[in-house]
Amino acid sequence: MDLKILKETPPWDWPERADKMFLEILADDQGDASNRILAAELAGDFTVINDDLVDALLSILQGDDESEELRGKAAISLGPVLDHADTDGFDDPEDVPISEDTFRKIQASLRRLYLDAGVPKNVRRRILEASVRAPQEWHQNAIRAAYSSDDEDWRLTAVFSMRWVGGFDNQILEALESNNQNIHYQAVCAAGNWEVDAAWSHLSKLVSAQVTDKPLLLAAIDAVAGIRPQEAGVILVDLTNSDDEDIVEAAHEAMAMAEGPWSDEFDDDDDDGYVH
Repeated sequence: MDLKILKETPPWDWPERADKMFLEILADDQGDASNRILAAELAGDFTVINDDLVDALLSILQGDDESEELRGKAAISLGPVLDHADTDGFDDPEDVPISEDTFRKIQASLRRLYLDAGVPKNVRRRILEASVRAPQEWHQNAIRAAYSSDDEDWRLTAVFSMRWVGGFDNQILEALESNNQNIHYQAVCAAGNWEVDAAWSHLSKLVSAQVTDKPLLLAAIDAVAGIRPQEAGVILVDLTNSDDEDIVEAAHEAMAMAEGPWSDEFDDDDDDGYVH
């Protein structure tokens, strides 16, 4: 099956041998570059990732002769399985698609490569962004160094990483004032994830404003619901009348996180454009 078709197909509908297909494409260093990049992206999906694919991704990531884009894709594809393994542990091996030894190997490899100044900047950025999905002690210093950089790309990576590693409330609040839209977005997500109460005023204004871009608005909706769920409902009610179904759905889901006087306005039979 063509990889572009696979990308548009839900992973649970992929053929049984999809993992073998990705392995073959990744191993062919003379193969089509765009196919290898796409295979590296798809290989990280939870339906196919396994020890063999991890080894293939790590091999690419460590390959000095591979393109930066391919190496970056390989790094990012390791993030979700790191997150899952770190969250669920290995008490029941059937719940995690990789072995504990492979998990430790990923962590050790990413740390070693990140600390290697000879690895290209953008590959090191992707390594940090992937590795923080299973936080370790070294991440604190790495994030601080990245955030203190004059390079906005590194600052963006740092604020993204703050979504996963705690202890950066002050930096998150500072990043909320950034003129860089991407940094601002990541700061909103981080503030919501860590329930930074001091960010409430900024986030509630984003939710109430008529001009907030949709991706930022959706992130802010989720964030306010996590920080002050009772108060969030009051400002989210108006969004349930939006013409955008994604916004309506996000507002309903956020309001469902808490009970409040607004909840009586909706009953189980109401549709209101919400996609259940």
